[in-house]
This record gives sequence, structure tokens and C-alpha cells, in this order.
Amino acid sequence: MESMGKKQARPRRSFTPQFKAEIVELCQRGDRTVRQVSQDFDLTETAVREWVKQAEIDTGTRTDGLTSDERAELAQLRRENRRLREDVDILKRATAFFAKETR
Repeated sequence: MESMGKKQARPRRSFTPQFKAEIVELCQRGDRTVRQVSQDFDLTETAVREWVKQAEIDTGTRTDGLTSDERAELAQLRRENRRLREDVDILKRATAFFAKETR
């Protein structure tokens, strides 16, 4: 009665780049649809479509997104930016603390 009409959440899984590349290759061959491939390998159709889209962006056949290298660089820059903001916040607090101490 509890699960009436609701699907249970699927646990998050991770896949190797080689596995993703094989799935993308199966989809791009054209003998099976993305839906068929995703069902055959118990994957979500959305994930497989995203893998295909990212592969097309990386190879240059699509231009409506960031390449994998650009995504990795963006993630690294965001991490660095967050760390630098934290450093600035710490320095501001230290400055305020020492300004009180010298009065």
C-alpha cells in the first residue's frame, strides 16, 4: 500500500568512461534506438541521451555545450574560486579581530 503509484528511487550508480563510450557507440551505429539500448543495459534513457550528446560535443559534431575538457576546467576553477572566497572571508575576520584588539 505504501508504494502505490510511486516508483522507488534508483540508487545512484557510476560508470567507467569505457562503458559509456561503448553505450554511445551502440547508439550511434543506428541499429538500435537509445530507448532500446537503455532498456537492454538497465540504464535510464535520459543518462544515455546525455552521454550521446556529450560524445557529439566532444567530437565536434555538436556545438551547443561544453566539451568534457571545458567542463573539467570549469569545475576546477569553481573549486578554486570557492577556496579563495573562503580565504578572503577568513582574512576579513582576522582583520576585524585584530582591529578590535589594537583599540
